[in-house]
Amino acid sequence: MFYPTFRARRIRGKEAFRKMVRETTLTANDLIYPMFSAFGKGIKKEISSMPGIYQQSIENIVEEAQEVHALGVPAVILFGIPETKDAVGSDAYADHGIIQETIRALKKQVPGLVVITDVCMCEYTDHGHCGIIKDGDVDNDSTLELLAKEALSHAQAGADMVAPSDMMDGRVMAIREVLDNNGFNHLPLMSYAVKYASGYYGPFREAAESTPQFGDRRSYQMDPANRLEAIREASMDIEEGADIVMVKPGLPYLDIIRELRNYTNLPVAAYNVSGEYSMIKAAGKMGWIDEERVILETMISFKRAGADLILTYHAKEVAALLKKGM
Repeated sequence: MFYPTFRARRIRGKEAFRKMVRETTLTANDLIYPMFSAFGKGIKKEISSMPGIYQQSIENIVEEAQEVHALGVPAVILFGIPETKDAVGSDAYADHGIIQETIRALKKQVPGLVVITDVCMCEYTDHGHCGIIKDGDVDNDSTLELLAKEALSHAQAGADMVAPSDMMDGRVMAIREVLDNNGFNHLPLMSYAVKYASGYYGPFREAAESTPQFGDRRSYQMDPANRLEAIREASMDIEEGADIVMVKPGLPYLDIIRELRNYTNLPVAAYNVSGEYSMIKAAGKMGWIDEERVILETMISFKRAGADLILTYHAKEVAALLKKGM
């Protein structure tokens, strides 16, 4: 019987060989853990659609952040649930807003942890949209001023990085300019450069209490059918001063992550969003999948597609699994 000179299975037969030739690696340093900070005290409310993820008051955020840091996860990204909401999302840029106070507490009590902040208005507006409403839609240019104020307030509170997620045209330039003009030219900016109008965000809207009260976000988030537009969006943000560019959601858009990786030498982030998390958790609970194996396989898929960083609600689980040598 004739056998080919090359046999692929020769280097698959031993675990040591498989490790030696592994093309893609995953470490805890690749991970960013999203957290939901809620106004008040003694709050730890599990999100029904996201088992293991909570809305938490600041003292509980600090406690979990210490756990995150001890596991070797280098960074968290903060989302806020304010005491009150209004039409212009004033808590988003208030000096003593929920996120500003959370930043101060984390930088004081977990100083080695990188604190990234989501910069958007949807969590703070009573209408649930990402900016100022005019004529039934978000007004792009008047929203830019508020986003810049929000980013500056986060920087002044001690944030290590800001991450605008609103998808307003020109917001990276507006934020970069106000940061630079106020002595924060050293502060990096991670842009949600490619953010699709996606059905995978459903559980997040429960977590952040940010469901739009009318209409949807398709006038400012991207059409899932578009690929070339992703490069246009990213290129604009890069030109405006973004230091890291993100693709959101992650799993349904692995092709876009690869497109972006091929386009730029800037770091690329992938957001493993709430719906992706919830599907794995639901299937794992039902016993339909090997949950731990699927979680790690999902993370590797982001890295293999070209992501340098992964924002994921699985971050603590992944870090613990990696410590176990899985």
